[in-house]
Amino acid sequence: MSTFGVALAMTVVGCASADGAVPDEPWSIPSGSSELHAVPASNLCVTSGKVDARVDRGMHVDQGGMRGVVAGDASRSVELAFRYRGPSAEARALGGGELRRQIGLKLRARDSCNLVYVMWHLGDRPGVFVSVKHNAGASTHAECGPNGYLAVEPRASAPAPEVTPGDSHVLRADLDGLRLRVSADGEVVWTGELPAEALEADGPAGVRSDNGAFDFELRTAAPAGAAACRARD
Repeated sequence: MSTFGVALAMTVVGCASADGAVPDEPWSIPSGSSELHAVPASNLCVTSGKVDARVDRGMHVDQGGMRGVVAGDASRSVELAFRYRGPSAEARALGGGELRRQIGLKLRARDSCNLVYVMWHLGDRPGVFVSVKHNAGASTHAECGPNGYLAVEPRASAPAPEVTPGDSHVLRADLDGLRLRVSADGEVVWTGELPAEALEADGPAGVRSDNGAFDFELRTAAPAGAAACRARD
């Protein structure tokens, strides 16, 4: 399978052009767990959309939709520090027609059709939500589209902090078999058991965003080494 160049531009990130975006300024990235390691921009395989590398540290996205994974990764503990800058310059509805603003983590991401999502929703329905996307026999978006999502209800949950432009937050997921624990800004907001379908997919951790401009830093349990990215979906 052919490789592709990761869509990264080593330039200063300009301010998002959408209404409500915060002015461009240096980002004080929230600290994280000492056992997790920041993923360099060059090691993020962007499978949909575009990501820019910030000059100082971290990455930036201003897209209607972005998907990326860390090639060669097998982390079950993953962390995402992010700053919300405002709505993205372009808006893109999800497959079901909903215009959702969100950012979050991908776990066990075998491909676009089989993986676990831990997403922090912004706007009218805020909070942290977990789902498993399971499509046996499918591996590309063309084959599965928006199908196969299984919403997972928590055993216990707590409200996540509200996210407004200029805010910085940290989302963390720890997966042990089917047991998942999610923290927001250091406080546990979701614990529960994933369905068995989650174990049918195995792959790297990653990041996803929709309809927002974000600065972000992805952190995984092992330093990301060089590995080839798969062809774009």
